[in-house]
Amino acid sequence: MDIAILFVVFGVLLMIGVPVAYALAAASLATLLYLDLPSIVLVQQISAGTGSASLIAIPLFIFAGEIMMRGGISERLISLASSLVGRMRGGLGQVSILSSLFFGGVSGSAIADVSAVGGTMIPQMVKRGYDRDFAVNVSITAALVALLVPPSHNLILFSAAAGGGLSIADLFAAGIVPALLMTVVLMITGYVVARRRGYGVEAFPGMRAVLLRLVAALPGLGLVGLIFFGIRAGIFTAVESAAIAVVYALLVTTVLYRQLHWKEFMATVVHAARSTGVILFVIATAAVFGWLLAYLEVPAAAVELLQSFAHSKYMVLLMIVVMLLLLGTFMDLAPMILICTPIFLPVAKAYGIDPIHFGLVLVLTGGLGLVTPPVGSVLFIGTSIGKITVGESMKTIWPFWLAGLGVLLAVTFLPGMSLWLPALLRS
Repeated sequence: MDIAILFVVFGVLLMIGVPVAYALAAASLATLLYLDLPSIVLVQQISAGTGSASLIAIPLFIFAGEIMMRGGISERLISLASSLVGRMRGGLGQVSILSSLFFGGVSGSAIADVSAVGGTMIPQMVKRGYDRDFAVNVSITAALVALLVPPSHNLILFSAAAGGGLSIADLFAAGIVPALLMTVVLMITGYVVARRRGYGVEAFPGMRAVLLRLVAALPGLGLVGLIFFGIRAGIFTAVESAAIAVVYALLVTTVLYRQLHWKEFMATVVHAARSTGVILFVIATAAVFGWLLAYLEVPAAAVELLQSFAHSKYMVLLMIVVMLLLLGTFMDLAPMILICTPIFLPVAKAYGIDPIHFGLVLVLTGGLGLVTPPVGSVLFIGTSIGKITVGESMKTIWPFWLAGLGVLLAVTFLPGMSLWLPALLRS
């Protein structure tokens, strides 16, 4: 009965439109009262939920990404991508996909990616004669790449939800090959769709222009190398790298690019503070929810349930992926990571599934939920930029969504795809 109260109250509140953080807190409080536990536990666990030192990296990376986005880096990355892949069929769609890979290494956020790259590329594609649904669909699915490349906020969040014992450097390394695969698969899909619709190509600007755009974009791309190789080499921790990223971003945008003026800087501070507040509030309320899951022995029950009819780790992975895809349709990625990690990670470990591999599967599966109604935040931002309805987008998004699902299944059932690079770098 106590487990039912926890999940039923949470589910009902979500269905009637209560924000997820308040739904988590209310469901936890109702369960505590039913169990006759002191309500002060709610406050204690909420406080403890934000006490992990690794979480400091998230607001700092958000701030660094905001600085780079408003300081001119997104325009330079898009310009570089245009010179590299604009000649392909559906050139601007290809530019949007490659730009998302580049910008994901700066922002670490799918929402920031679709806001920055999509905000620039979707109007340009529409102006050049591309259909609005194509412009939106290619941009929102490409934004999922940002979930996998350093400095992915969600991989940091998974590490914290797993108890802080997982290496963030290994998680960052594990996401690189799947991110590259996602980029290639989406570009192939974009090419096929563009060819069917008769879209043209962009003119090649010449090698000199390519080199000039590369030089202009290198300081922004350098942030990716600074973060990844600095952590991987043990020069600094994830939190220290986030602080260095902020300083680096400020220097690039104010001294080198000279585009981040005082007004833009203050807007950046305000927006980063709002984003951080929302994320940390969800983390805090999810902490007490997770504590109750452990108190009620839900992870152990989940392991026992799955063991009763699943006898291989691949069957377990498939079942978890299906459940996460369903959850992703009505739950945002951050709370899904915080709620599902304590439940499914013990199951994964019981079947010998590597936690790093499981983390990539969890984040990528939840990422598909970001472009799936009714709660897909990336979907809603993209359709808002493209000025079309969600229904119009859903009618034609299926080739890109299926491409993402194909990458997810490859990552799920070929663990070496995500574990090869971390093992190589450790050797």
